[in-house]
Amino acid sequence: MSTPSTIKQPTELRQASLIAAALALAAERSPAEVTTAQLAQAIGVTQGAVFRHFESKEAIWLAVLDDSSERLLASLALAAESHAVDGLKALEAVFAAHVAFVIEHPGLPRLVFQELQRPQDTLLKSHVRRLMHDYRLLLLGLLKRTKEQGRLAPSTDLASATVLFMGAIQGLVMQALVSGDVAAMRAQAPPVFQVLRAGLSA
Repeated sequence: MSTPSTIKQPTELRQASLIAAALALAAERSPAEVTTAQLAQAIGVTQGAVFRHFESKEAIWLAVLDDSSERLLASLALAAESHAVDGLKALEAVFAAHVAFVIEHPGLPRLVFQELQRPQDTLLKSHVRRLMHDYRLLLLGLLKRTKEQGRLAPSTDLASATVLFMGAIQGLVMQALVSGDVAAMRAQAPPVFQVLRAGLSA
């Protein structure tokens, strides 16, 4: 006899496949240019089958953003806790984890940058804002802990340090997307963090 979980599983697997396909296609082109026909072809289904799992293309991108956001934030939180006794090392681990995630999933920053450029408010844009908000809270908590450990300069403004940290990563990402060489971030990121660390550390 079928149970609810076994009935749901094929749908959840197909949705996960569509999310992965959309993220992969966004790494190659603007998310706005990705069509449902391309998504269907990527996972070997009909275009009609795509809409049996998601009611619209926007719903697909919402699922992509939410899934990626959850995995990114979990990765950053794990990196932060890997060096709980040394906040500066934790900050470096978070920086490296974010860079590694972007190298693996370059479609995510393309989606985020595209939505932030829209003049009008959209549901997808609100989810991007939520991701940025949650990211800032994680960084603020980590920076506060690092300052309490005496590892930051006493005059460090935590809100400004958060902006600087996020801006350094965004600058690396934007440069990588413009050049088309996202993997180059792997070599570029460590010296950028050292400059950031020099400005923050006690």
